[in-house]
Amino acid sequence: MVKYNNDALDNTFGALADPTRRAILARLAKGAAQVTELAEPFGISLPAVSKHLKVLEKANLIKRQKDGRIHRFTINPKPLQSAHSWIEHCEQFWTAQLASLGKYLEKTTSKEDK
Repeated sequence: MVKYNNDALDNTFGALADPTRRAILARLAKGAAQVTELAEPFGISLPAVSKHLKVLEKANLIKRQKDGRIHRFTINPKPLQSAHSWIEHCEQFWTAQLASLGKYLEKTTSKEDK
């Protein structure tokens, strides 16, 4: 069984729960960006965007590079890969459970028909 860091998963899923943060990650998937570039499509204040960025940083979903007063952000895919792995594990479990239920229902239904 794969071991997962629950705190890291909690932070990742907590960060992904917000549509603004998901949109920021989608933008960063296209390449590095500054805070002002990330704030443009949302019509919210720079401090509000900064709060979203701090949540993403806490979840280790983004990395910050400072060059003087300029802050550039890039995406860090590793936590997303861990979340994906966890989801795949759950999917395999539930697929097996549902297949088992399907077989059981087929057996009981065909016995009732006889």
